Amino acid sequence: MLRKTRISIRPATDAGTGLQRDSQGIDTQEVPMSITKDFRYEVGVAWEGDRMTSVTSPDKPELTVATPPEFKNGVPGVWSPEDLLVASVASCYAVTLVAVAERRDLPLHDLHVSGTGHLTKRDDGRFGFVAIELTATIKTDEPALDAIQRTARYAERACLVTMALDVPVHIEVVVQPVTAAHPVVA
Repeated sequence: MLRKTRISIRPATDAGTGLQRDSQGIDTQEVPMSITKDFRYEVGVAWEGDRMTSVTSPDKPELTVATPPEFKNGVPGVWSPEDLLVASVASCYAVTLVAVAERRDLPLHDLHVSGTGHLTKRDDGRFGFVAIELTATIKTDEPALDAIQRTARYAERACLVTMALDVPVHIEVVVQPVTAAHPVVA
């Protein structure tokens, strides 16, 4: 005889009750679930006059952010929102790659990620980002070259900032053995 079981999931803080039969004769069981991760990232932006702002976030250094010099009344030598977007993508990729390499116990001796954001008229007629290009140069031990290459490709798909964008992110990965001078390009 085939017996149906209905499982309901509830927070892990409750104790399990085991198998019980409901009014329809179906066995039911409550099982604990893992708590979903839910994070909040708070920032504040204050206008400082002209095209300058200050950006704050709890327990972090303040940033000065301004209109980029390419735009009218832009300010040279100051971080722009466009710089920060490209930096967010590049740094997210870097820390994601490092975290995955650590979980996989892979040797990572050096990592440098450079990025370029391309702004132009988009297909919808508006001016904005059309692509972000990253180049990741990674140094590892010779036996780990292939594994680091796979890890680098996985980090492309796992970067949370990249996943939040509606702009394509293209990543060139260059993996080099620590002792050799000739890179492997993917």
